[in-house]
Amino acid sequence: MTFIPLIIILLGSYSELRAQTPFYQGKTITVIAAASAGSAYDLYARLMAQFMGKHIPGNPNFIVQNMTGAGSIIGANYLYNVSKPDGLTIGAIQPSIYFNQLMQQKEVRYDWAKFAWIGSSDKSDYLLYMRADLPYKTLADVRKAKEPPKCGSTGAGTSGSYMPKLLEEVLGTKFTIVAGYQGGGEIDLAVERGELHCRSFTIQAYHSREPYHTWRKKSFARILMQTGQSRDPRIADTPTLRELMDEYRTPENDRRLVPMVLAANDFGRPIVAPPGLAADRLKVLREAFLNTMKDPDLLAEAKRKNFDITPSSGEDLAALAKQVMSQTPELIARAKRLMEQ
Repeated sequence: MTFIPLIIILLGSYSELRAQTPFYQGKTITVIAAASAGSAYDLYARLMAQFMGKHIPGNPNFIVQNMTGAGSIIGANYLYNVSKPDGLTIGAIQPSIYFNQLMQQKEVRYDWAKFAWIGSSDKSDYLLYMRADLPYKTLADVRKAKEPPKCGSTGAGTSGSYMPKLLEEVLGTKFTIVAGYQGGGEIDLAVERGELHCRSFTIQAYHSREPYHTWRKKSFARILMQTGQSRDPRIADTPTLRELMDEYRTPENDRRLVPMVLAANDFGRPIVAPPGLAADRLKVLREAFLNTMKDPDLLAEAKRKNFDITPSSGEDLAALAKQVMSQTPELIARAKRLMEQ
């Protein structure tokens, strides 16, 4: 007489226990790092993965898998179309590949605004470095050069490509873009060998790791330009793009292109999940991400590695994504020209 009620009680207790067990308990979250191993985007993703698990109920494990190619588009396509929206796969993608969608490139298989935006660990402005033993001492020298310097790039839609092109549009410089490198490390090696002359990427990356520590000690490279509202104290002698536009009297019509392009600075180092992720799991990941960025252990490790931590929320990034995807046809047409290889 009491057997059936006992079973019902036991089943009810089991169901209640399962309902109380955190979803992430005993699970592993995979981070798709759409960048080459050892690059700044990869290292920031690994730093996050090292500490984020303890800020998620259930304390899941984290693993990082690199997926390189096409300036992060391959990884973004995989995350958007292949990964399940279950909260167990997230990605670290480059912040500027919204351009590729605006340009309607056939390689793009994602809708930028529909990613589930988790957060960004850093906002970083950009610089353009040049080998110091070359005759290009300033961008004025680049403007007058008979032979344009060669800048390396991993592909269209990355800072190595669009920043030199932007300088051509607003300052009248000329560069030759050599695309197709698998990662920033390959570009730097090519610069050291003399195959390339220049590269544009983040100020933070240039001050966080080798070979740049050695380069700065040996004065191997010269910084010709930096973005941002004011000069970064670490390269205080380098003019900002705004200062250069004032110097060269860049027309207002050309200046309007700059905020659209430099929105990538605000996206920073974005962490996203596939579209369709349940709202409750996205909320867990967003909160955990911001708590991770405040974790004293992470901040100590970031300081040891010379990494800046200036986080942005997933909500802010989602709003920015919608904004940048709503551009006038005129600006989109100019962006297409900017991105042509």
